[in-house]
Amino acid sequence: QVQLVESGGGLVQAGGSLRLSCVASGRTGSTYAMAWFRQAPGKEREFVAGISRIGTSTAYGDSVKGRITISRDNAKNTVYLQMNSLKPEDTAVYYCSADSRGYYPNKSPAVYNYWGQGTQVTVSS
Repeated sequence: QVQLVESGGGLVQAGGSLRLSCVASGRTGSTYAMAWFRQAPGKEREFVAGISRIGTSTAYGDSVKGRITISRDNAKNTVYLQMNSLKPEDTAVYYCSADSRGYYPNKSPAVYNYWGQGTQVTVSS
């Protein structure tokens, strides 16, 4: 079993930056493909970014490309999401997820078997 805890969310003005962190605990002896998703009220959960087990491969959602960077530090069991040039439409609950079976990040939330509780990001105009 793996537990994921997100932090770093908050209120920021449009054009600002935030860095989210996701710390994994539990059965972290094996690394996992990790991803961030987000969900705004009334909308489906959306893929934001993903990273492979050792961080050599990344993937990004079309709406955030060029503004967001995902990275990981396996020694600290932590995945980061650096978000720059934030827009009001980035407002959502951001969730960290882990896929214990895949190596590369997958854009479908269905393949991820561990999820954090989420952290709220609000971008004001």
